[in-house]
Amino acid sequence: MKLRIEELGKKYAEGAWGIRDVSLELDEGIHGLLGPNGAGKSTLMSILATVMKPTTGTAYWDGTDIVSSPDAVRSVLGYLPQDFGVYPDLTLEEFLEYVAALRGLDSETASARIDEMISLTNLADVRNRKLKTFSGGMRQRVGIAQALLNDPDLLVVDEPTVGLDPEERVRLRSALSNTASGRVVVLSTHIVPDVEATANKIAILDGGRLRTHETVEDLVGRVAGDVYECLVAREQLSDIRDRYQVCSTVQRSDGVEVRLLAEAPPTDDATHVSPTLEDAYLRTIERGDAT
Repeated sequence: MKLRIEELGKKYAEGAWGIRDVSLELDEGIHGLLGPNGAGKSTLMSILATVMKPTTGTAYWDGTDIVSSPDAVRSVLGYLPQDFGVYPDLTLEEFLEYVAALRGLDSETASARIDEMISLTNLADVRNRKLKTFSGGMRQRVGIAQALLNDPDLLVVDEPTVGLDPEERVRLRSALSNTASGRVVVLSTHIVPDVEATANKIAILDGGRLRTHETVEDLVGRVAGDVYECLVAREQLSDIRDRYQVCSTVQRSDGVEVRLLAEAPPTDDATHVSPTLEDAYLRTIERGDAT
């Protein structure tokens, strides 16, 4: 199974490009899609899910053009959009039965898959409650359940952990990891640790253009030796931000602990620390170099 994206672009009516000249080749496993707000992540996801047509370029699923022949991928697609809606007066079980019918699952397969997905998303105790009584986090879990219901070969999920508490995020990350074998998963999120914990490869979009697509190890390795932590006085923080790419700060009683990117020690007492995906992501966005 392979999803090949060739020079995809989407121009909106007002003349702005959502994405431009995006080319990717995605094989089995989880591919994380990172980028700041407005980077074009949701636009790309909508095109891959055949909800939106591109202005330029195309994409191929196992060699078939999905822009001209969308049914070639729709039959094997699971999709969770960023804005996921439900039928509020249906119970969870009724809603999943409806989705299963739309996707052509026979009753025996549907029943088994519904039970499996309800268990996977930890919703067994509310399967007979109406969806209008669900919290935002619970509805997001319903979205994951419906996306995986037909055991898709291509799973496209846009911000799947939004609204989930930390325990639920860990559960969903585990669920995605456990279901990645034998399928292509495209996971878009702004929560870097979710991608770091699950993805085999990372694609970074910025300003509608692809900046890089590489393994987590290679991306993180590019900032090895450039990540420092140091303690500075509060009145120095503004100057540090002007001179360096600051990744994070922690307030302490004796000053501010700063984590930053630099090619040389920023202060006399600065210490090297192990790089993370978030460090590498910030460096890539800061420099804006496409690879």
